[in-house]
Amino acid sequence: MATPQDFSDLKALFINCTLKKAPIPSHTHALMEVSMDIMKKNGVSVEPIRFVEYDVAFGIYPDMTEHGYEKDDWPRILDKVLKADILVIGSPIWLGERSSVCSLLIERLYSASGQLNDKGQYLYYGKTGGCIITGNEDGIKHCSMSILYSLQHLGYTIPPQADAGWIGEAGPGPSYADEGSRGPENEFTQRNTTFMTWNLMHTARMLKDQGGFPAYGNQKTEWDKGKNFNHPNPEYR
Repeated sequence: MATPQDFSDLKALFINCTLKKAPIPSHTHALMEVSMDIMKKNGVSVEPIRFVEYDVAFGIYPDMTEHGYEKDDWPRILDKVLKADILVIGSPIWLGERSSVCSLLIERLYSASGQLNDKGQYLYYGKTGGCIITGNEDGIKHCSMSILYSLQHLGYTIPPQADAGWIGEAGPGPSYADEGSRGPENEFTQRNTTFMTWNLMHTARMLKDQGGFPAYGNQKTEWDKGKNFNHPNPEYR
């Protein structure tokens, strides 16, 4: 489906938090491709990466080589994050939770949360985010709640229906991209993935057109100057 809107100046980064390194197939990537294809067909510049293929240190600082680690690829990934208008995090489900790789990604995103943009807002303001989840048994909504809460807490704008996922039957069985899984034919999954993708593009379009998230009442630089934005107590204004 085409749209009269122009999305050709938007950039999207899809970070797959699978535990598998290429060339091992990732079921999470297979579902993420549904969203990526929609964006590509509408002119969005899309880049997918597997987080596990980078040597990312543990820690809550922007560059952990300054805090005891010999190597940290996070600054390279953060550069991609900051250039993207849209961030989609993909994760498999393990024991009902997001993957350990996904938790590391969230921690490292948090490491830059104290930095500011050129309006004096926190760094991720003006960007939009969503998530895609795959696995067996239950956990899609639980993982989505955790990931989307983390993104909005860091400053991302979360549109309606910003999550999508697929799970197989309870117990051992085929995963999303396996033959006979019926994942790619599952109407609920395909519909939610499509809605999520369009809502991400619409939100990113609106934010970009107005120059980001409105900068009033949320600027740390102004708060630090003592401008407390109509605080009910005049002493603090």
